[in-house]
Amino acid sequence: MKKVLVTGADGFIGSHLTELLVGEGYRVKALSQYNSFNNWGWLEGLDSLDKIEVVTGDVRDPHFCKHITKDIDEVFHLAALIAIPYSYIAPDSYVDTNIKGTLNICQAALENGVKRIIHTSTSEVYGTAKYVPINEDHPLQAQSPYSASKIGADAMAMSFYNAFNLPLTIARPFNTYGPRQSARAVIPTIISQIANGKKQIKLGDVSPTRDFNYVEDTCRGFLALSKCDEAIGKTVNIASNYEISVGDTLHLIREIMNSNVEFILEEDRLRPGKSEVFRLWGDNALIRNLTGYEPKHTIRDGLTKTIEWFTKTENLAKYKSDLYNV
Repeated sequence: MKKVLVTGADGFIGSHLTELLVGEGYRVKALSQYNSFNNWGWLEGLDSLDKIEVVTGDVRDPHFCKHITKDIDEVFHLAALIAIPYSYIAPDSYVDTNIKGTLNICQAALENGVKRIIHTSTSEVYGTAKYVPINEDHPLQAQSPYSASKIGADAMAMSFYNAFNLPLTIARPFNTYGPRQSARAVIPTIISQIANGKKQIKLGDVSPTRDFNYVEDTCRGFLALSKCDEAIGKTVNIASNYEISVGDTLHLIREIMNSNVEFILEEDRLRPGKSEVFRLWGDNALIRNLTGYEPKHTIRDGLTKTIEWFTKTENLAKYKSDLYNV
């Protein structure tokens, strides 16, 4: 049984990946960011929690990273600050967590002889598409401090492969959604507000297009890449190869939820003009050729499952639907 470390395991994708790995028979050490409440984020209440070794700490501490990577076979590095609007306000914190945190994990993995690292990127590093579908050769464009920090993190990770032969793959997921996603993202924002009986919902620009991926499919992509030796030293998209506008996605949610809610543009929710990423559509040919990976969920399937989760009273209660969270 391989022993794996998941950083950012307390988050949205990290908690789902942790569940998947436990189900696949891995021994999982799950890193939750330290806090004085001893709260483990989305790991709290998992059915498989008794099979998970939860540790608390921070990837910004290099000594701590060296400590938690001892006797680890594989690392899935997901710990990051992810909110784009907050990166306009606090960009320095994104450098510390995303770039320096990645450096600390890579250095620790190298020193401790970790056999495999899956480093998490984001489709935001591509910026607005110059051509579609976007393959891994597409230029990188820093259109927000967040995307700049992830470009830097990806470069730092790949430098450890090139300079030190660290067995590393960069997994680059496109827009992941599903149960437990932060209300900073548009899909849970809409679902939670409709579920709470809102008649009007304030939004930013809904014209941009996205390549949405249900969280289970994203996690299956991580796992497939971790098992593929040919993916070492490569950056690989995890995408559905399907494009839909944010507006059409919202109308689909409204249809599934049988709602007549009205969408209203609010200026405060707009990104700065040159920062908005207007088009993302991911080419998934490389991951298919390397691993045989195919997404299992259509956008309607995934949204239906997401809505079912959010509309359960105990889950909806975890969200402050009246608060705009940057």
